Amino acid sequence: MSEQSTDAIPAARGAANRLRCSDPSCGTWLSREEGRYSCPRCGQLVELVLEVDPEVARAWPTRWRGRLPGRDASSRSGVWRFSELLPSTPPGVAPVTLGEGGTPLVELPQLAEELQLESLAVKHLGVNPTGSFKDLGMTVCVTEARALRRDVVACASTGNTSASMAAYAARAGMRALVLVPEGQVTAAKLAQALDFGAVVVQAGDTFDEAFGLLRQLAPRLNLYLANSINPFRLEGQKTAVVELMEQLDWRPPDYLILPGGNLGNVSALGKGLSELAEAGLVAKLPHLGVVQAEGASPFHRMWSSGAEELVPEDHPETRATAIRIGRPANWPRALRALLRTRGLTAAVSDSEIETAKRRLAELGVGCEPASAASLAGLRRMRRSGQVPAGARVVLVLTGHQLKDTAYVEEHLAGLPGIRRAEPTMEGVERTLRGWL
Repeated sequence: MSEQSTDAIPAARGAANRLRCSDPSCGTWLSREEGRYSCPRCGQLVELVLEVDPEVARAWPTRWRGRLPGRDASSRSGVWRFSELLPSTPPGVAPVTLGEGGTPLVELPQLAEELQLESLAVKHLGVNPTGSFKDLGMTVCVTEARALRRDVVACASTGNTSASMAAYAARAGMRALVLVPEGQVTAAKLAQALDFGAVVVQAGDTFDEAFGLLRQLAPRLNLYLANSINPFRLEGQKTAVVELMEQLDWRPPDYLILPGGNLGNVSALGKGLSELAEAGLVAKLPHLGVVQAEGASPFHRMWSSGAEELVPEDHPETRATAIRIGRPANWPRALRALLRTRGLTAAVSDSEIETAKRRLAELGVGCEPASAASLAGLRRMRRSGQVPAGARVVLVLTGHQLKDTAYVEEHLAGLPGIRRAEPTMEGVERTLRGWL
């Protein structure tokens, strides 16, 4: 049987199927079939609304545990396993999945002791099919594009979105178009997008410039946008926090800290937490912590100053390319997520990010530079007292170690490095003297 006929997710489950303006002061409802990303009335981004009956939701955790791998799309995917929280798909439309989700929660007792915390763990979303958290949202986003019978999906990207979108487009038999800032995306990420058959256009010097161009082009060229302004992206990404709560036996940590670039992931996890609380599945919300690089930290500046509007950074600078974004499109939703969870922010230097990345690697946990910002931010938050001693903390790592191998090559000082030896036993022994 074809994938189309066997794996479609049933429509009748009271899922997130209605679109509404994300600004509570507007609240305009929209038709899902319109395919809009922003509200025609006020211009704010739109979001899908999940209508939850706590009595019904009580049975969900047991149902989710019972979905064993290998039977259908909803169990092969660690996203679609939580189908009650996701938009339904029309009859005959199968989820576009690569088996995303099911990512590990790794305990770090050594770091917990160093930072005087009760516990510290990392939720590693880099362990996904294309190596980043983007896959969690892309499976839902590209599935919606399939349901709307769109032919071309497009995104602007600092690298991870392009790799993910290209893979899911290939899986769905669609064409993929990527706009990237020239010279600002790692070779590894570009190679992924190209390998999956995407057309890559270098345009502008920053992500924000490329994204602005794409938003203008999309309606003219009938492109389906796959950036995080697409509400279906956030629906998939929010399942990371559902899976995390399941791994923690539904006992939320005190703090959940993650890197912030375009702030879609912050918005998604905040939405997921709110829905779990409304469903009665968690007793409290963890404080969401957002960490940005000092050279690209407009959201941190707004939050820490108490300003009501974000002032963009026109020339963002950081070696952590995945969060080198100066005009985060999702900042209003991220702001509401932090207000709901009594959240916190930090901005860290590239040097702090490098130190944190190296410390994680010493403990056997690899990640791309932007992911290490979460640990660098936690260290700052501990020094400032924002995160108290004895807290239970989970850090979110968003990208795989192999996303930016050039970064490691640039920071070889202090690492064991590559040593040359004569091809004899004695030659190798001589080379290793002083190290063993």
